[in-house]
Amino acid sequence: MIDLTWGSAPQPIGAVSMTGAAGELGVTGAAGELSAVDATDPASTLAPKHNVAIRIMYDGSRYHGWQIQKGLPTVAGTLEAALARVCGHSVKLHGCGRTDAGVHALCYCANFFTTSSIPPQRLPLAVNTFLPSDISVQEAQYAPDSFEANLSCIKKEYTYKVYNSRIRDPFYASRAYFYPQKLDIPSMQRAAEHIVGTHDFVSLRSTGTVTKTTVRTVHWCEVETSGSIVDIRVCADGFLYNMARAIAGTLLYVSEGKILPDDIPALLEARDRRLAGPTAPPEGLYMTRIWYDDLRGAGFELNTVFA
Repeated sequence: MIDLTWGSAPQPIGAVSMTGAAGELGVTGAAGELSAVDATDPASTLAPKHNVAIRIMYDGSRYHGWQIQKGLPTVAGTLEAALARVCGHSVKLHGCGRTDAGVHALCYCANFFTTSSIPPQRLPLAVNTFLPSDISVQEAQYAPDSFEANLSCIKKEYTYKVYNSRIRDPFYASRAYFYPQKLDIPSMQRAAEHIVGTHDFVSLRSTGTVTKTTVRTVHWCEVETSGSIVDIRVCADGFLYNMARAIAGTLLYVSEGKILPDDIPALLEARDRRLAGPTAPPEGLYMTRIWYDDLRGAGFELNTVFA
């Protein structure tokens, strides 16, 4: 597999110019007044539909997660409203996963179908005009009709950031977990090695969602330091509810001596959530990389990883 790169995409028939102001796109109004709109042009139903994949970054501090919730600000809801203003019709986003309230994304993928003739490479600039500063569309590409951001994803990486210092840094207040006690990094690293592999991760998930299986394959679990920042990186073929944060909380318990590194295999085999560490707070969690492997031959290179 190779790293994902955004290459050229086929130009849609009748592509419109995006060189003018936002009002020249037929999308008027202030960013704070976004609302999804339905297409008003009857001919739009006859236009060809394109599946568009977008790469997004967002600071999740102000949002109640990715998934739309009635009456609450969410990342998906904010993006759909902005895309509707640009595309001229209501948009339904399919995200690569559900991030919880307060969780961030350095790299997130979503897709949607549109009859708009706006070239995808010009879409980010147009959409970002109607987005708040804490959400940004970085890139856009046409994707095969069969592509679905979550179902097509073959693995993901989450990074949990801990600010390990006796003195709090206000600039990390909502972007890392403040942990003043000195961390035992070597013990955390030894414990992390036991998490790698194919296991039943019932002991490291929260209840609340139904899945066909609780078995997942973790490709790597690493603990790295850079100054006062400690990064816990976990890559897996899929994540159970709160699994990444439960892993982080368990490794913090290892640092505190409440769990021994070599206790991890037995903890996993026990399939008992009570034996593991707590679910770490959401502000430290970021989606950082995502992989796809079913987009070859689609007229562009979107082969493996957004990063």
